[in-house]
Amino acid sequence: MAKLTQDELLAQFEELTLIELAAFVKAFEEKFDVTAAAPVAVAGIAGPGAVAEAVEEQDEFDVILDGAGDKKIQVIKEVRTLTSLGLKEAKDLVDTAGAKVLEKVAKDVAEKAKAALEAAGAKVTVK
Repeated sequence: MAKLTQDELLAQFEELTLIELAAFVKAFEEKFDVTAAAPVAVAGIAGPGAVAEAVEEQDEFDVILDGAGDKKIQVIKEVRTLTSLGLKEAKDLVDTAGAKVLEKVAKDVAEKAKAALEAAGAKVTVK
């Protein structure tokens, strides 16, 4: 059998269905005692450390309204103060559970918005 170039091999793989290609990969792994998923496992080991670094470096936060509480009118007023929404839009936002009041704001802005909304009686989370 003549040796195939990389381009010729890729052309052959293009003609295979996904099921045929998956069967080929399995047979290749068994024949040569290798695992195609090994690089993913190595990246998975480094993953938690990278996630921890990403959390520490977060500089944009979302202010999410979990519930309006008993003082819905005060919460609507506070939402209007924090955003440029009209009365109807602010009311719709307050009526929607899990709605984002502010997106991608600095931590100090998010904390101030959370404090203002909680003072009005709302339940708020910052993510």
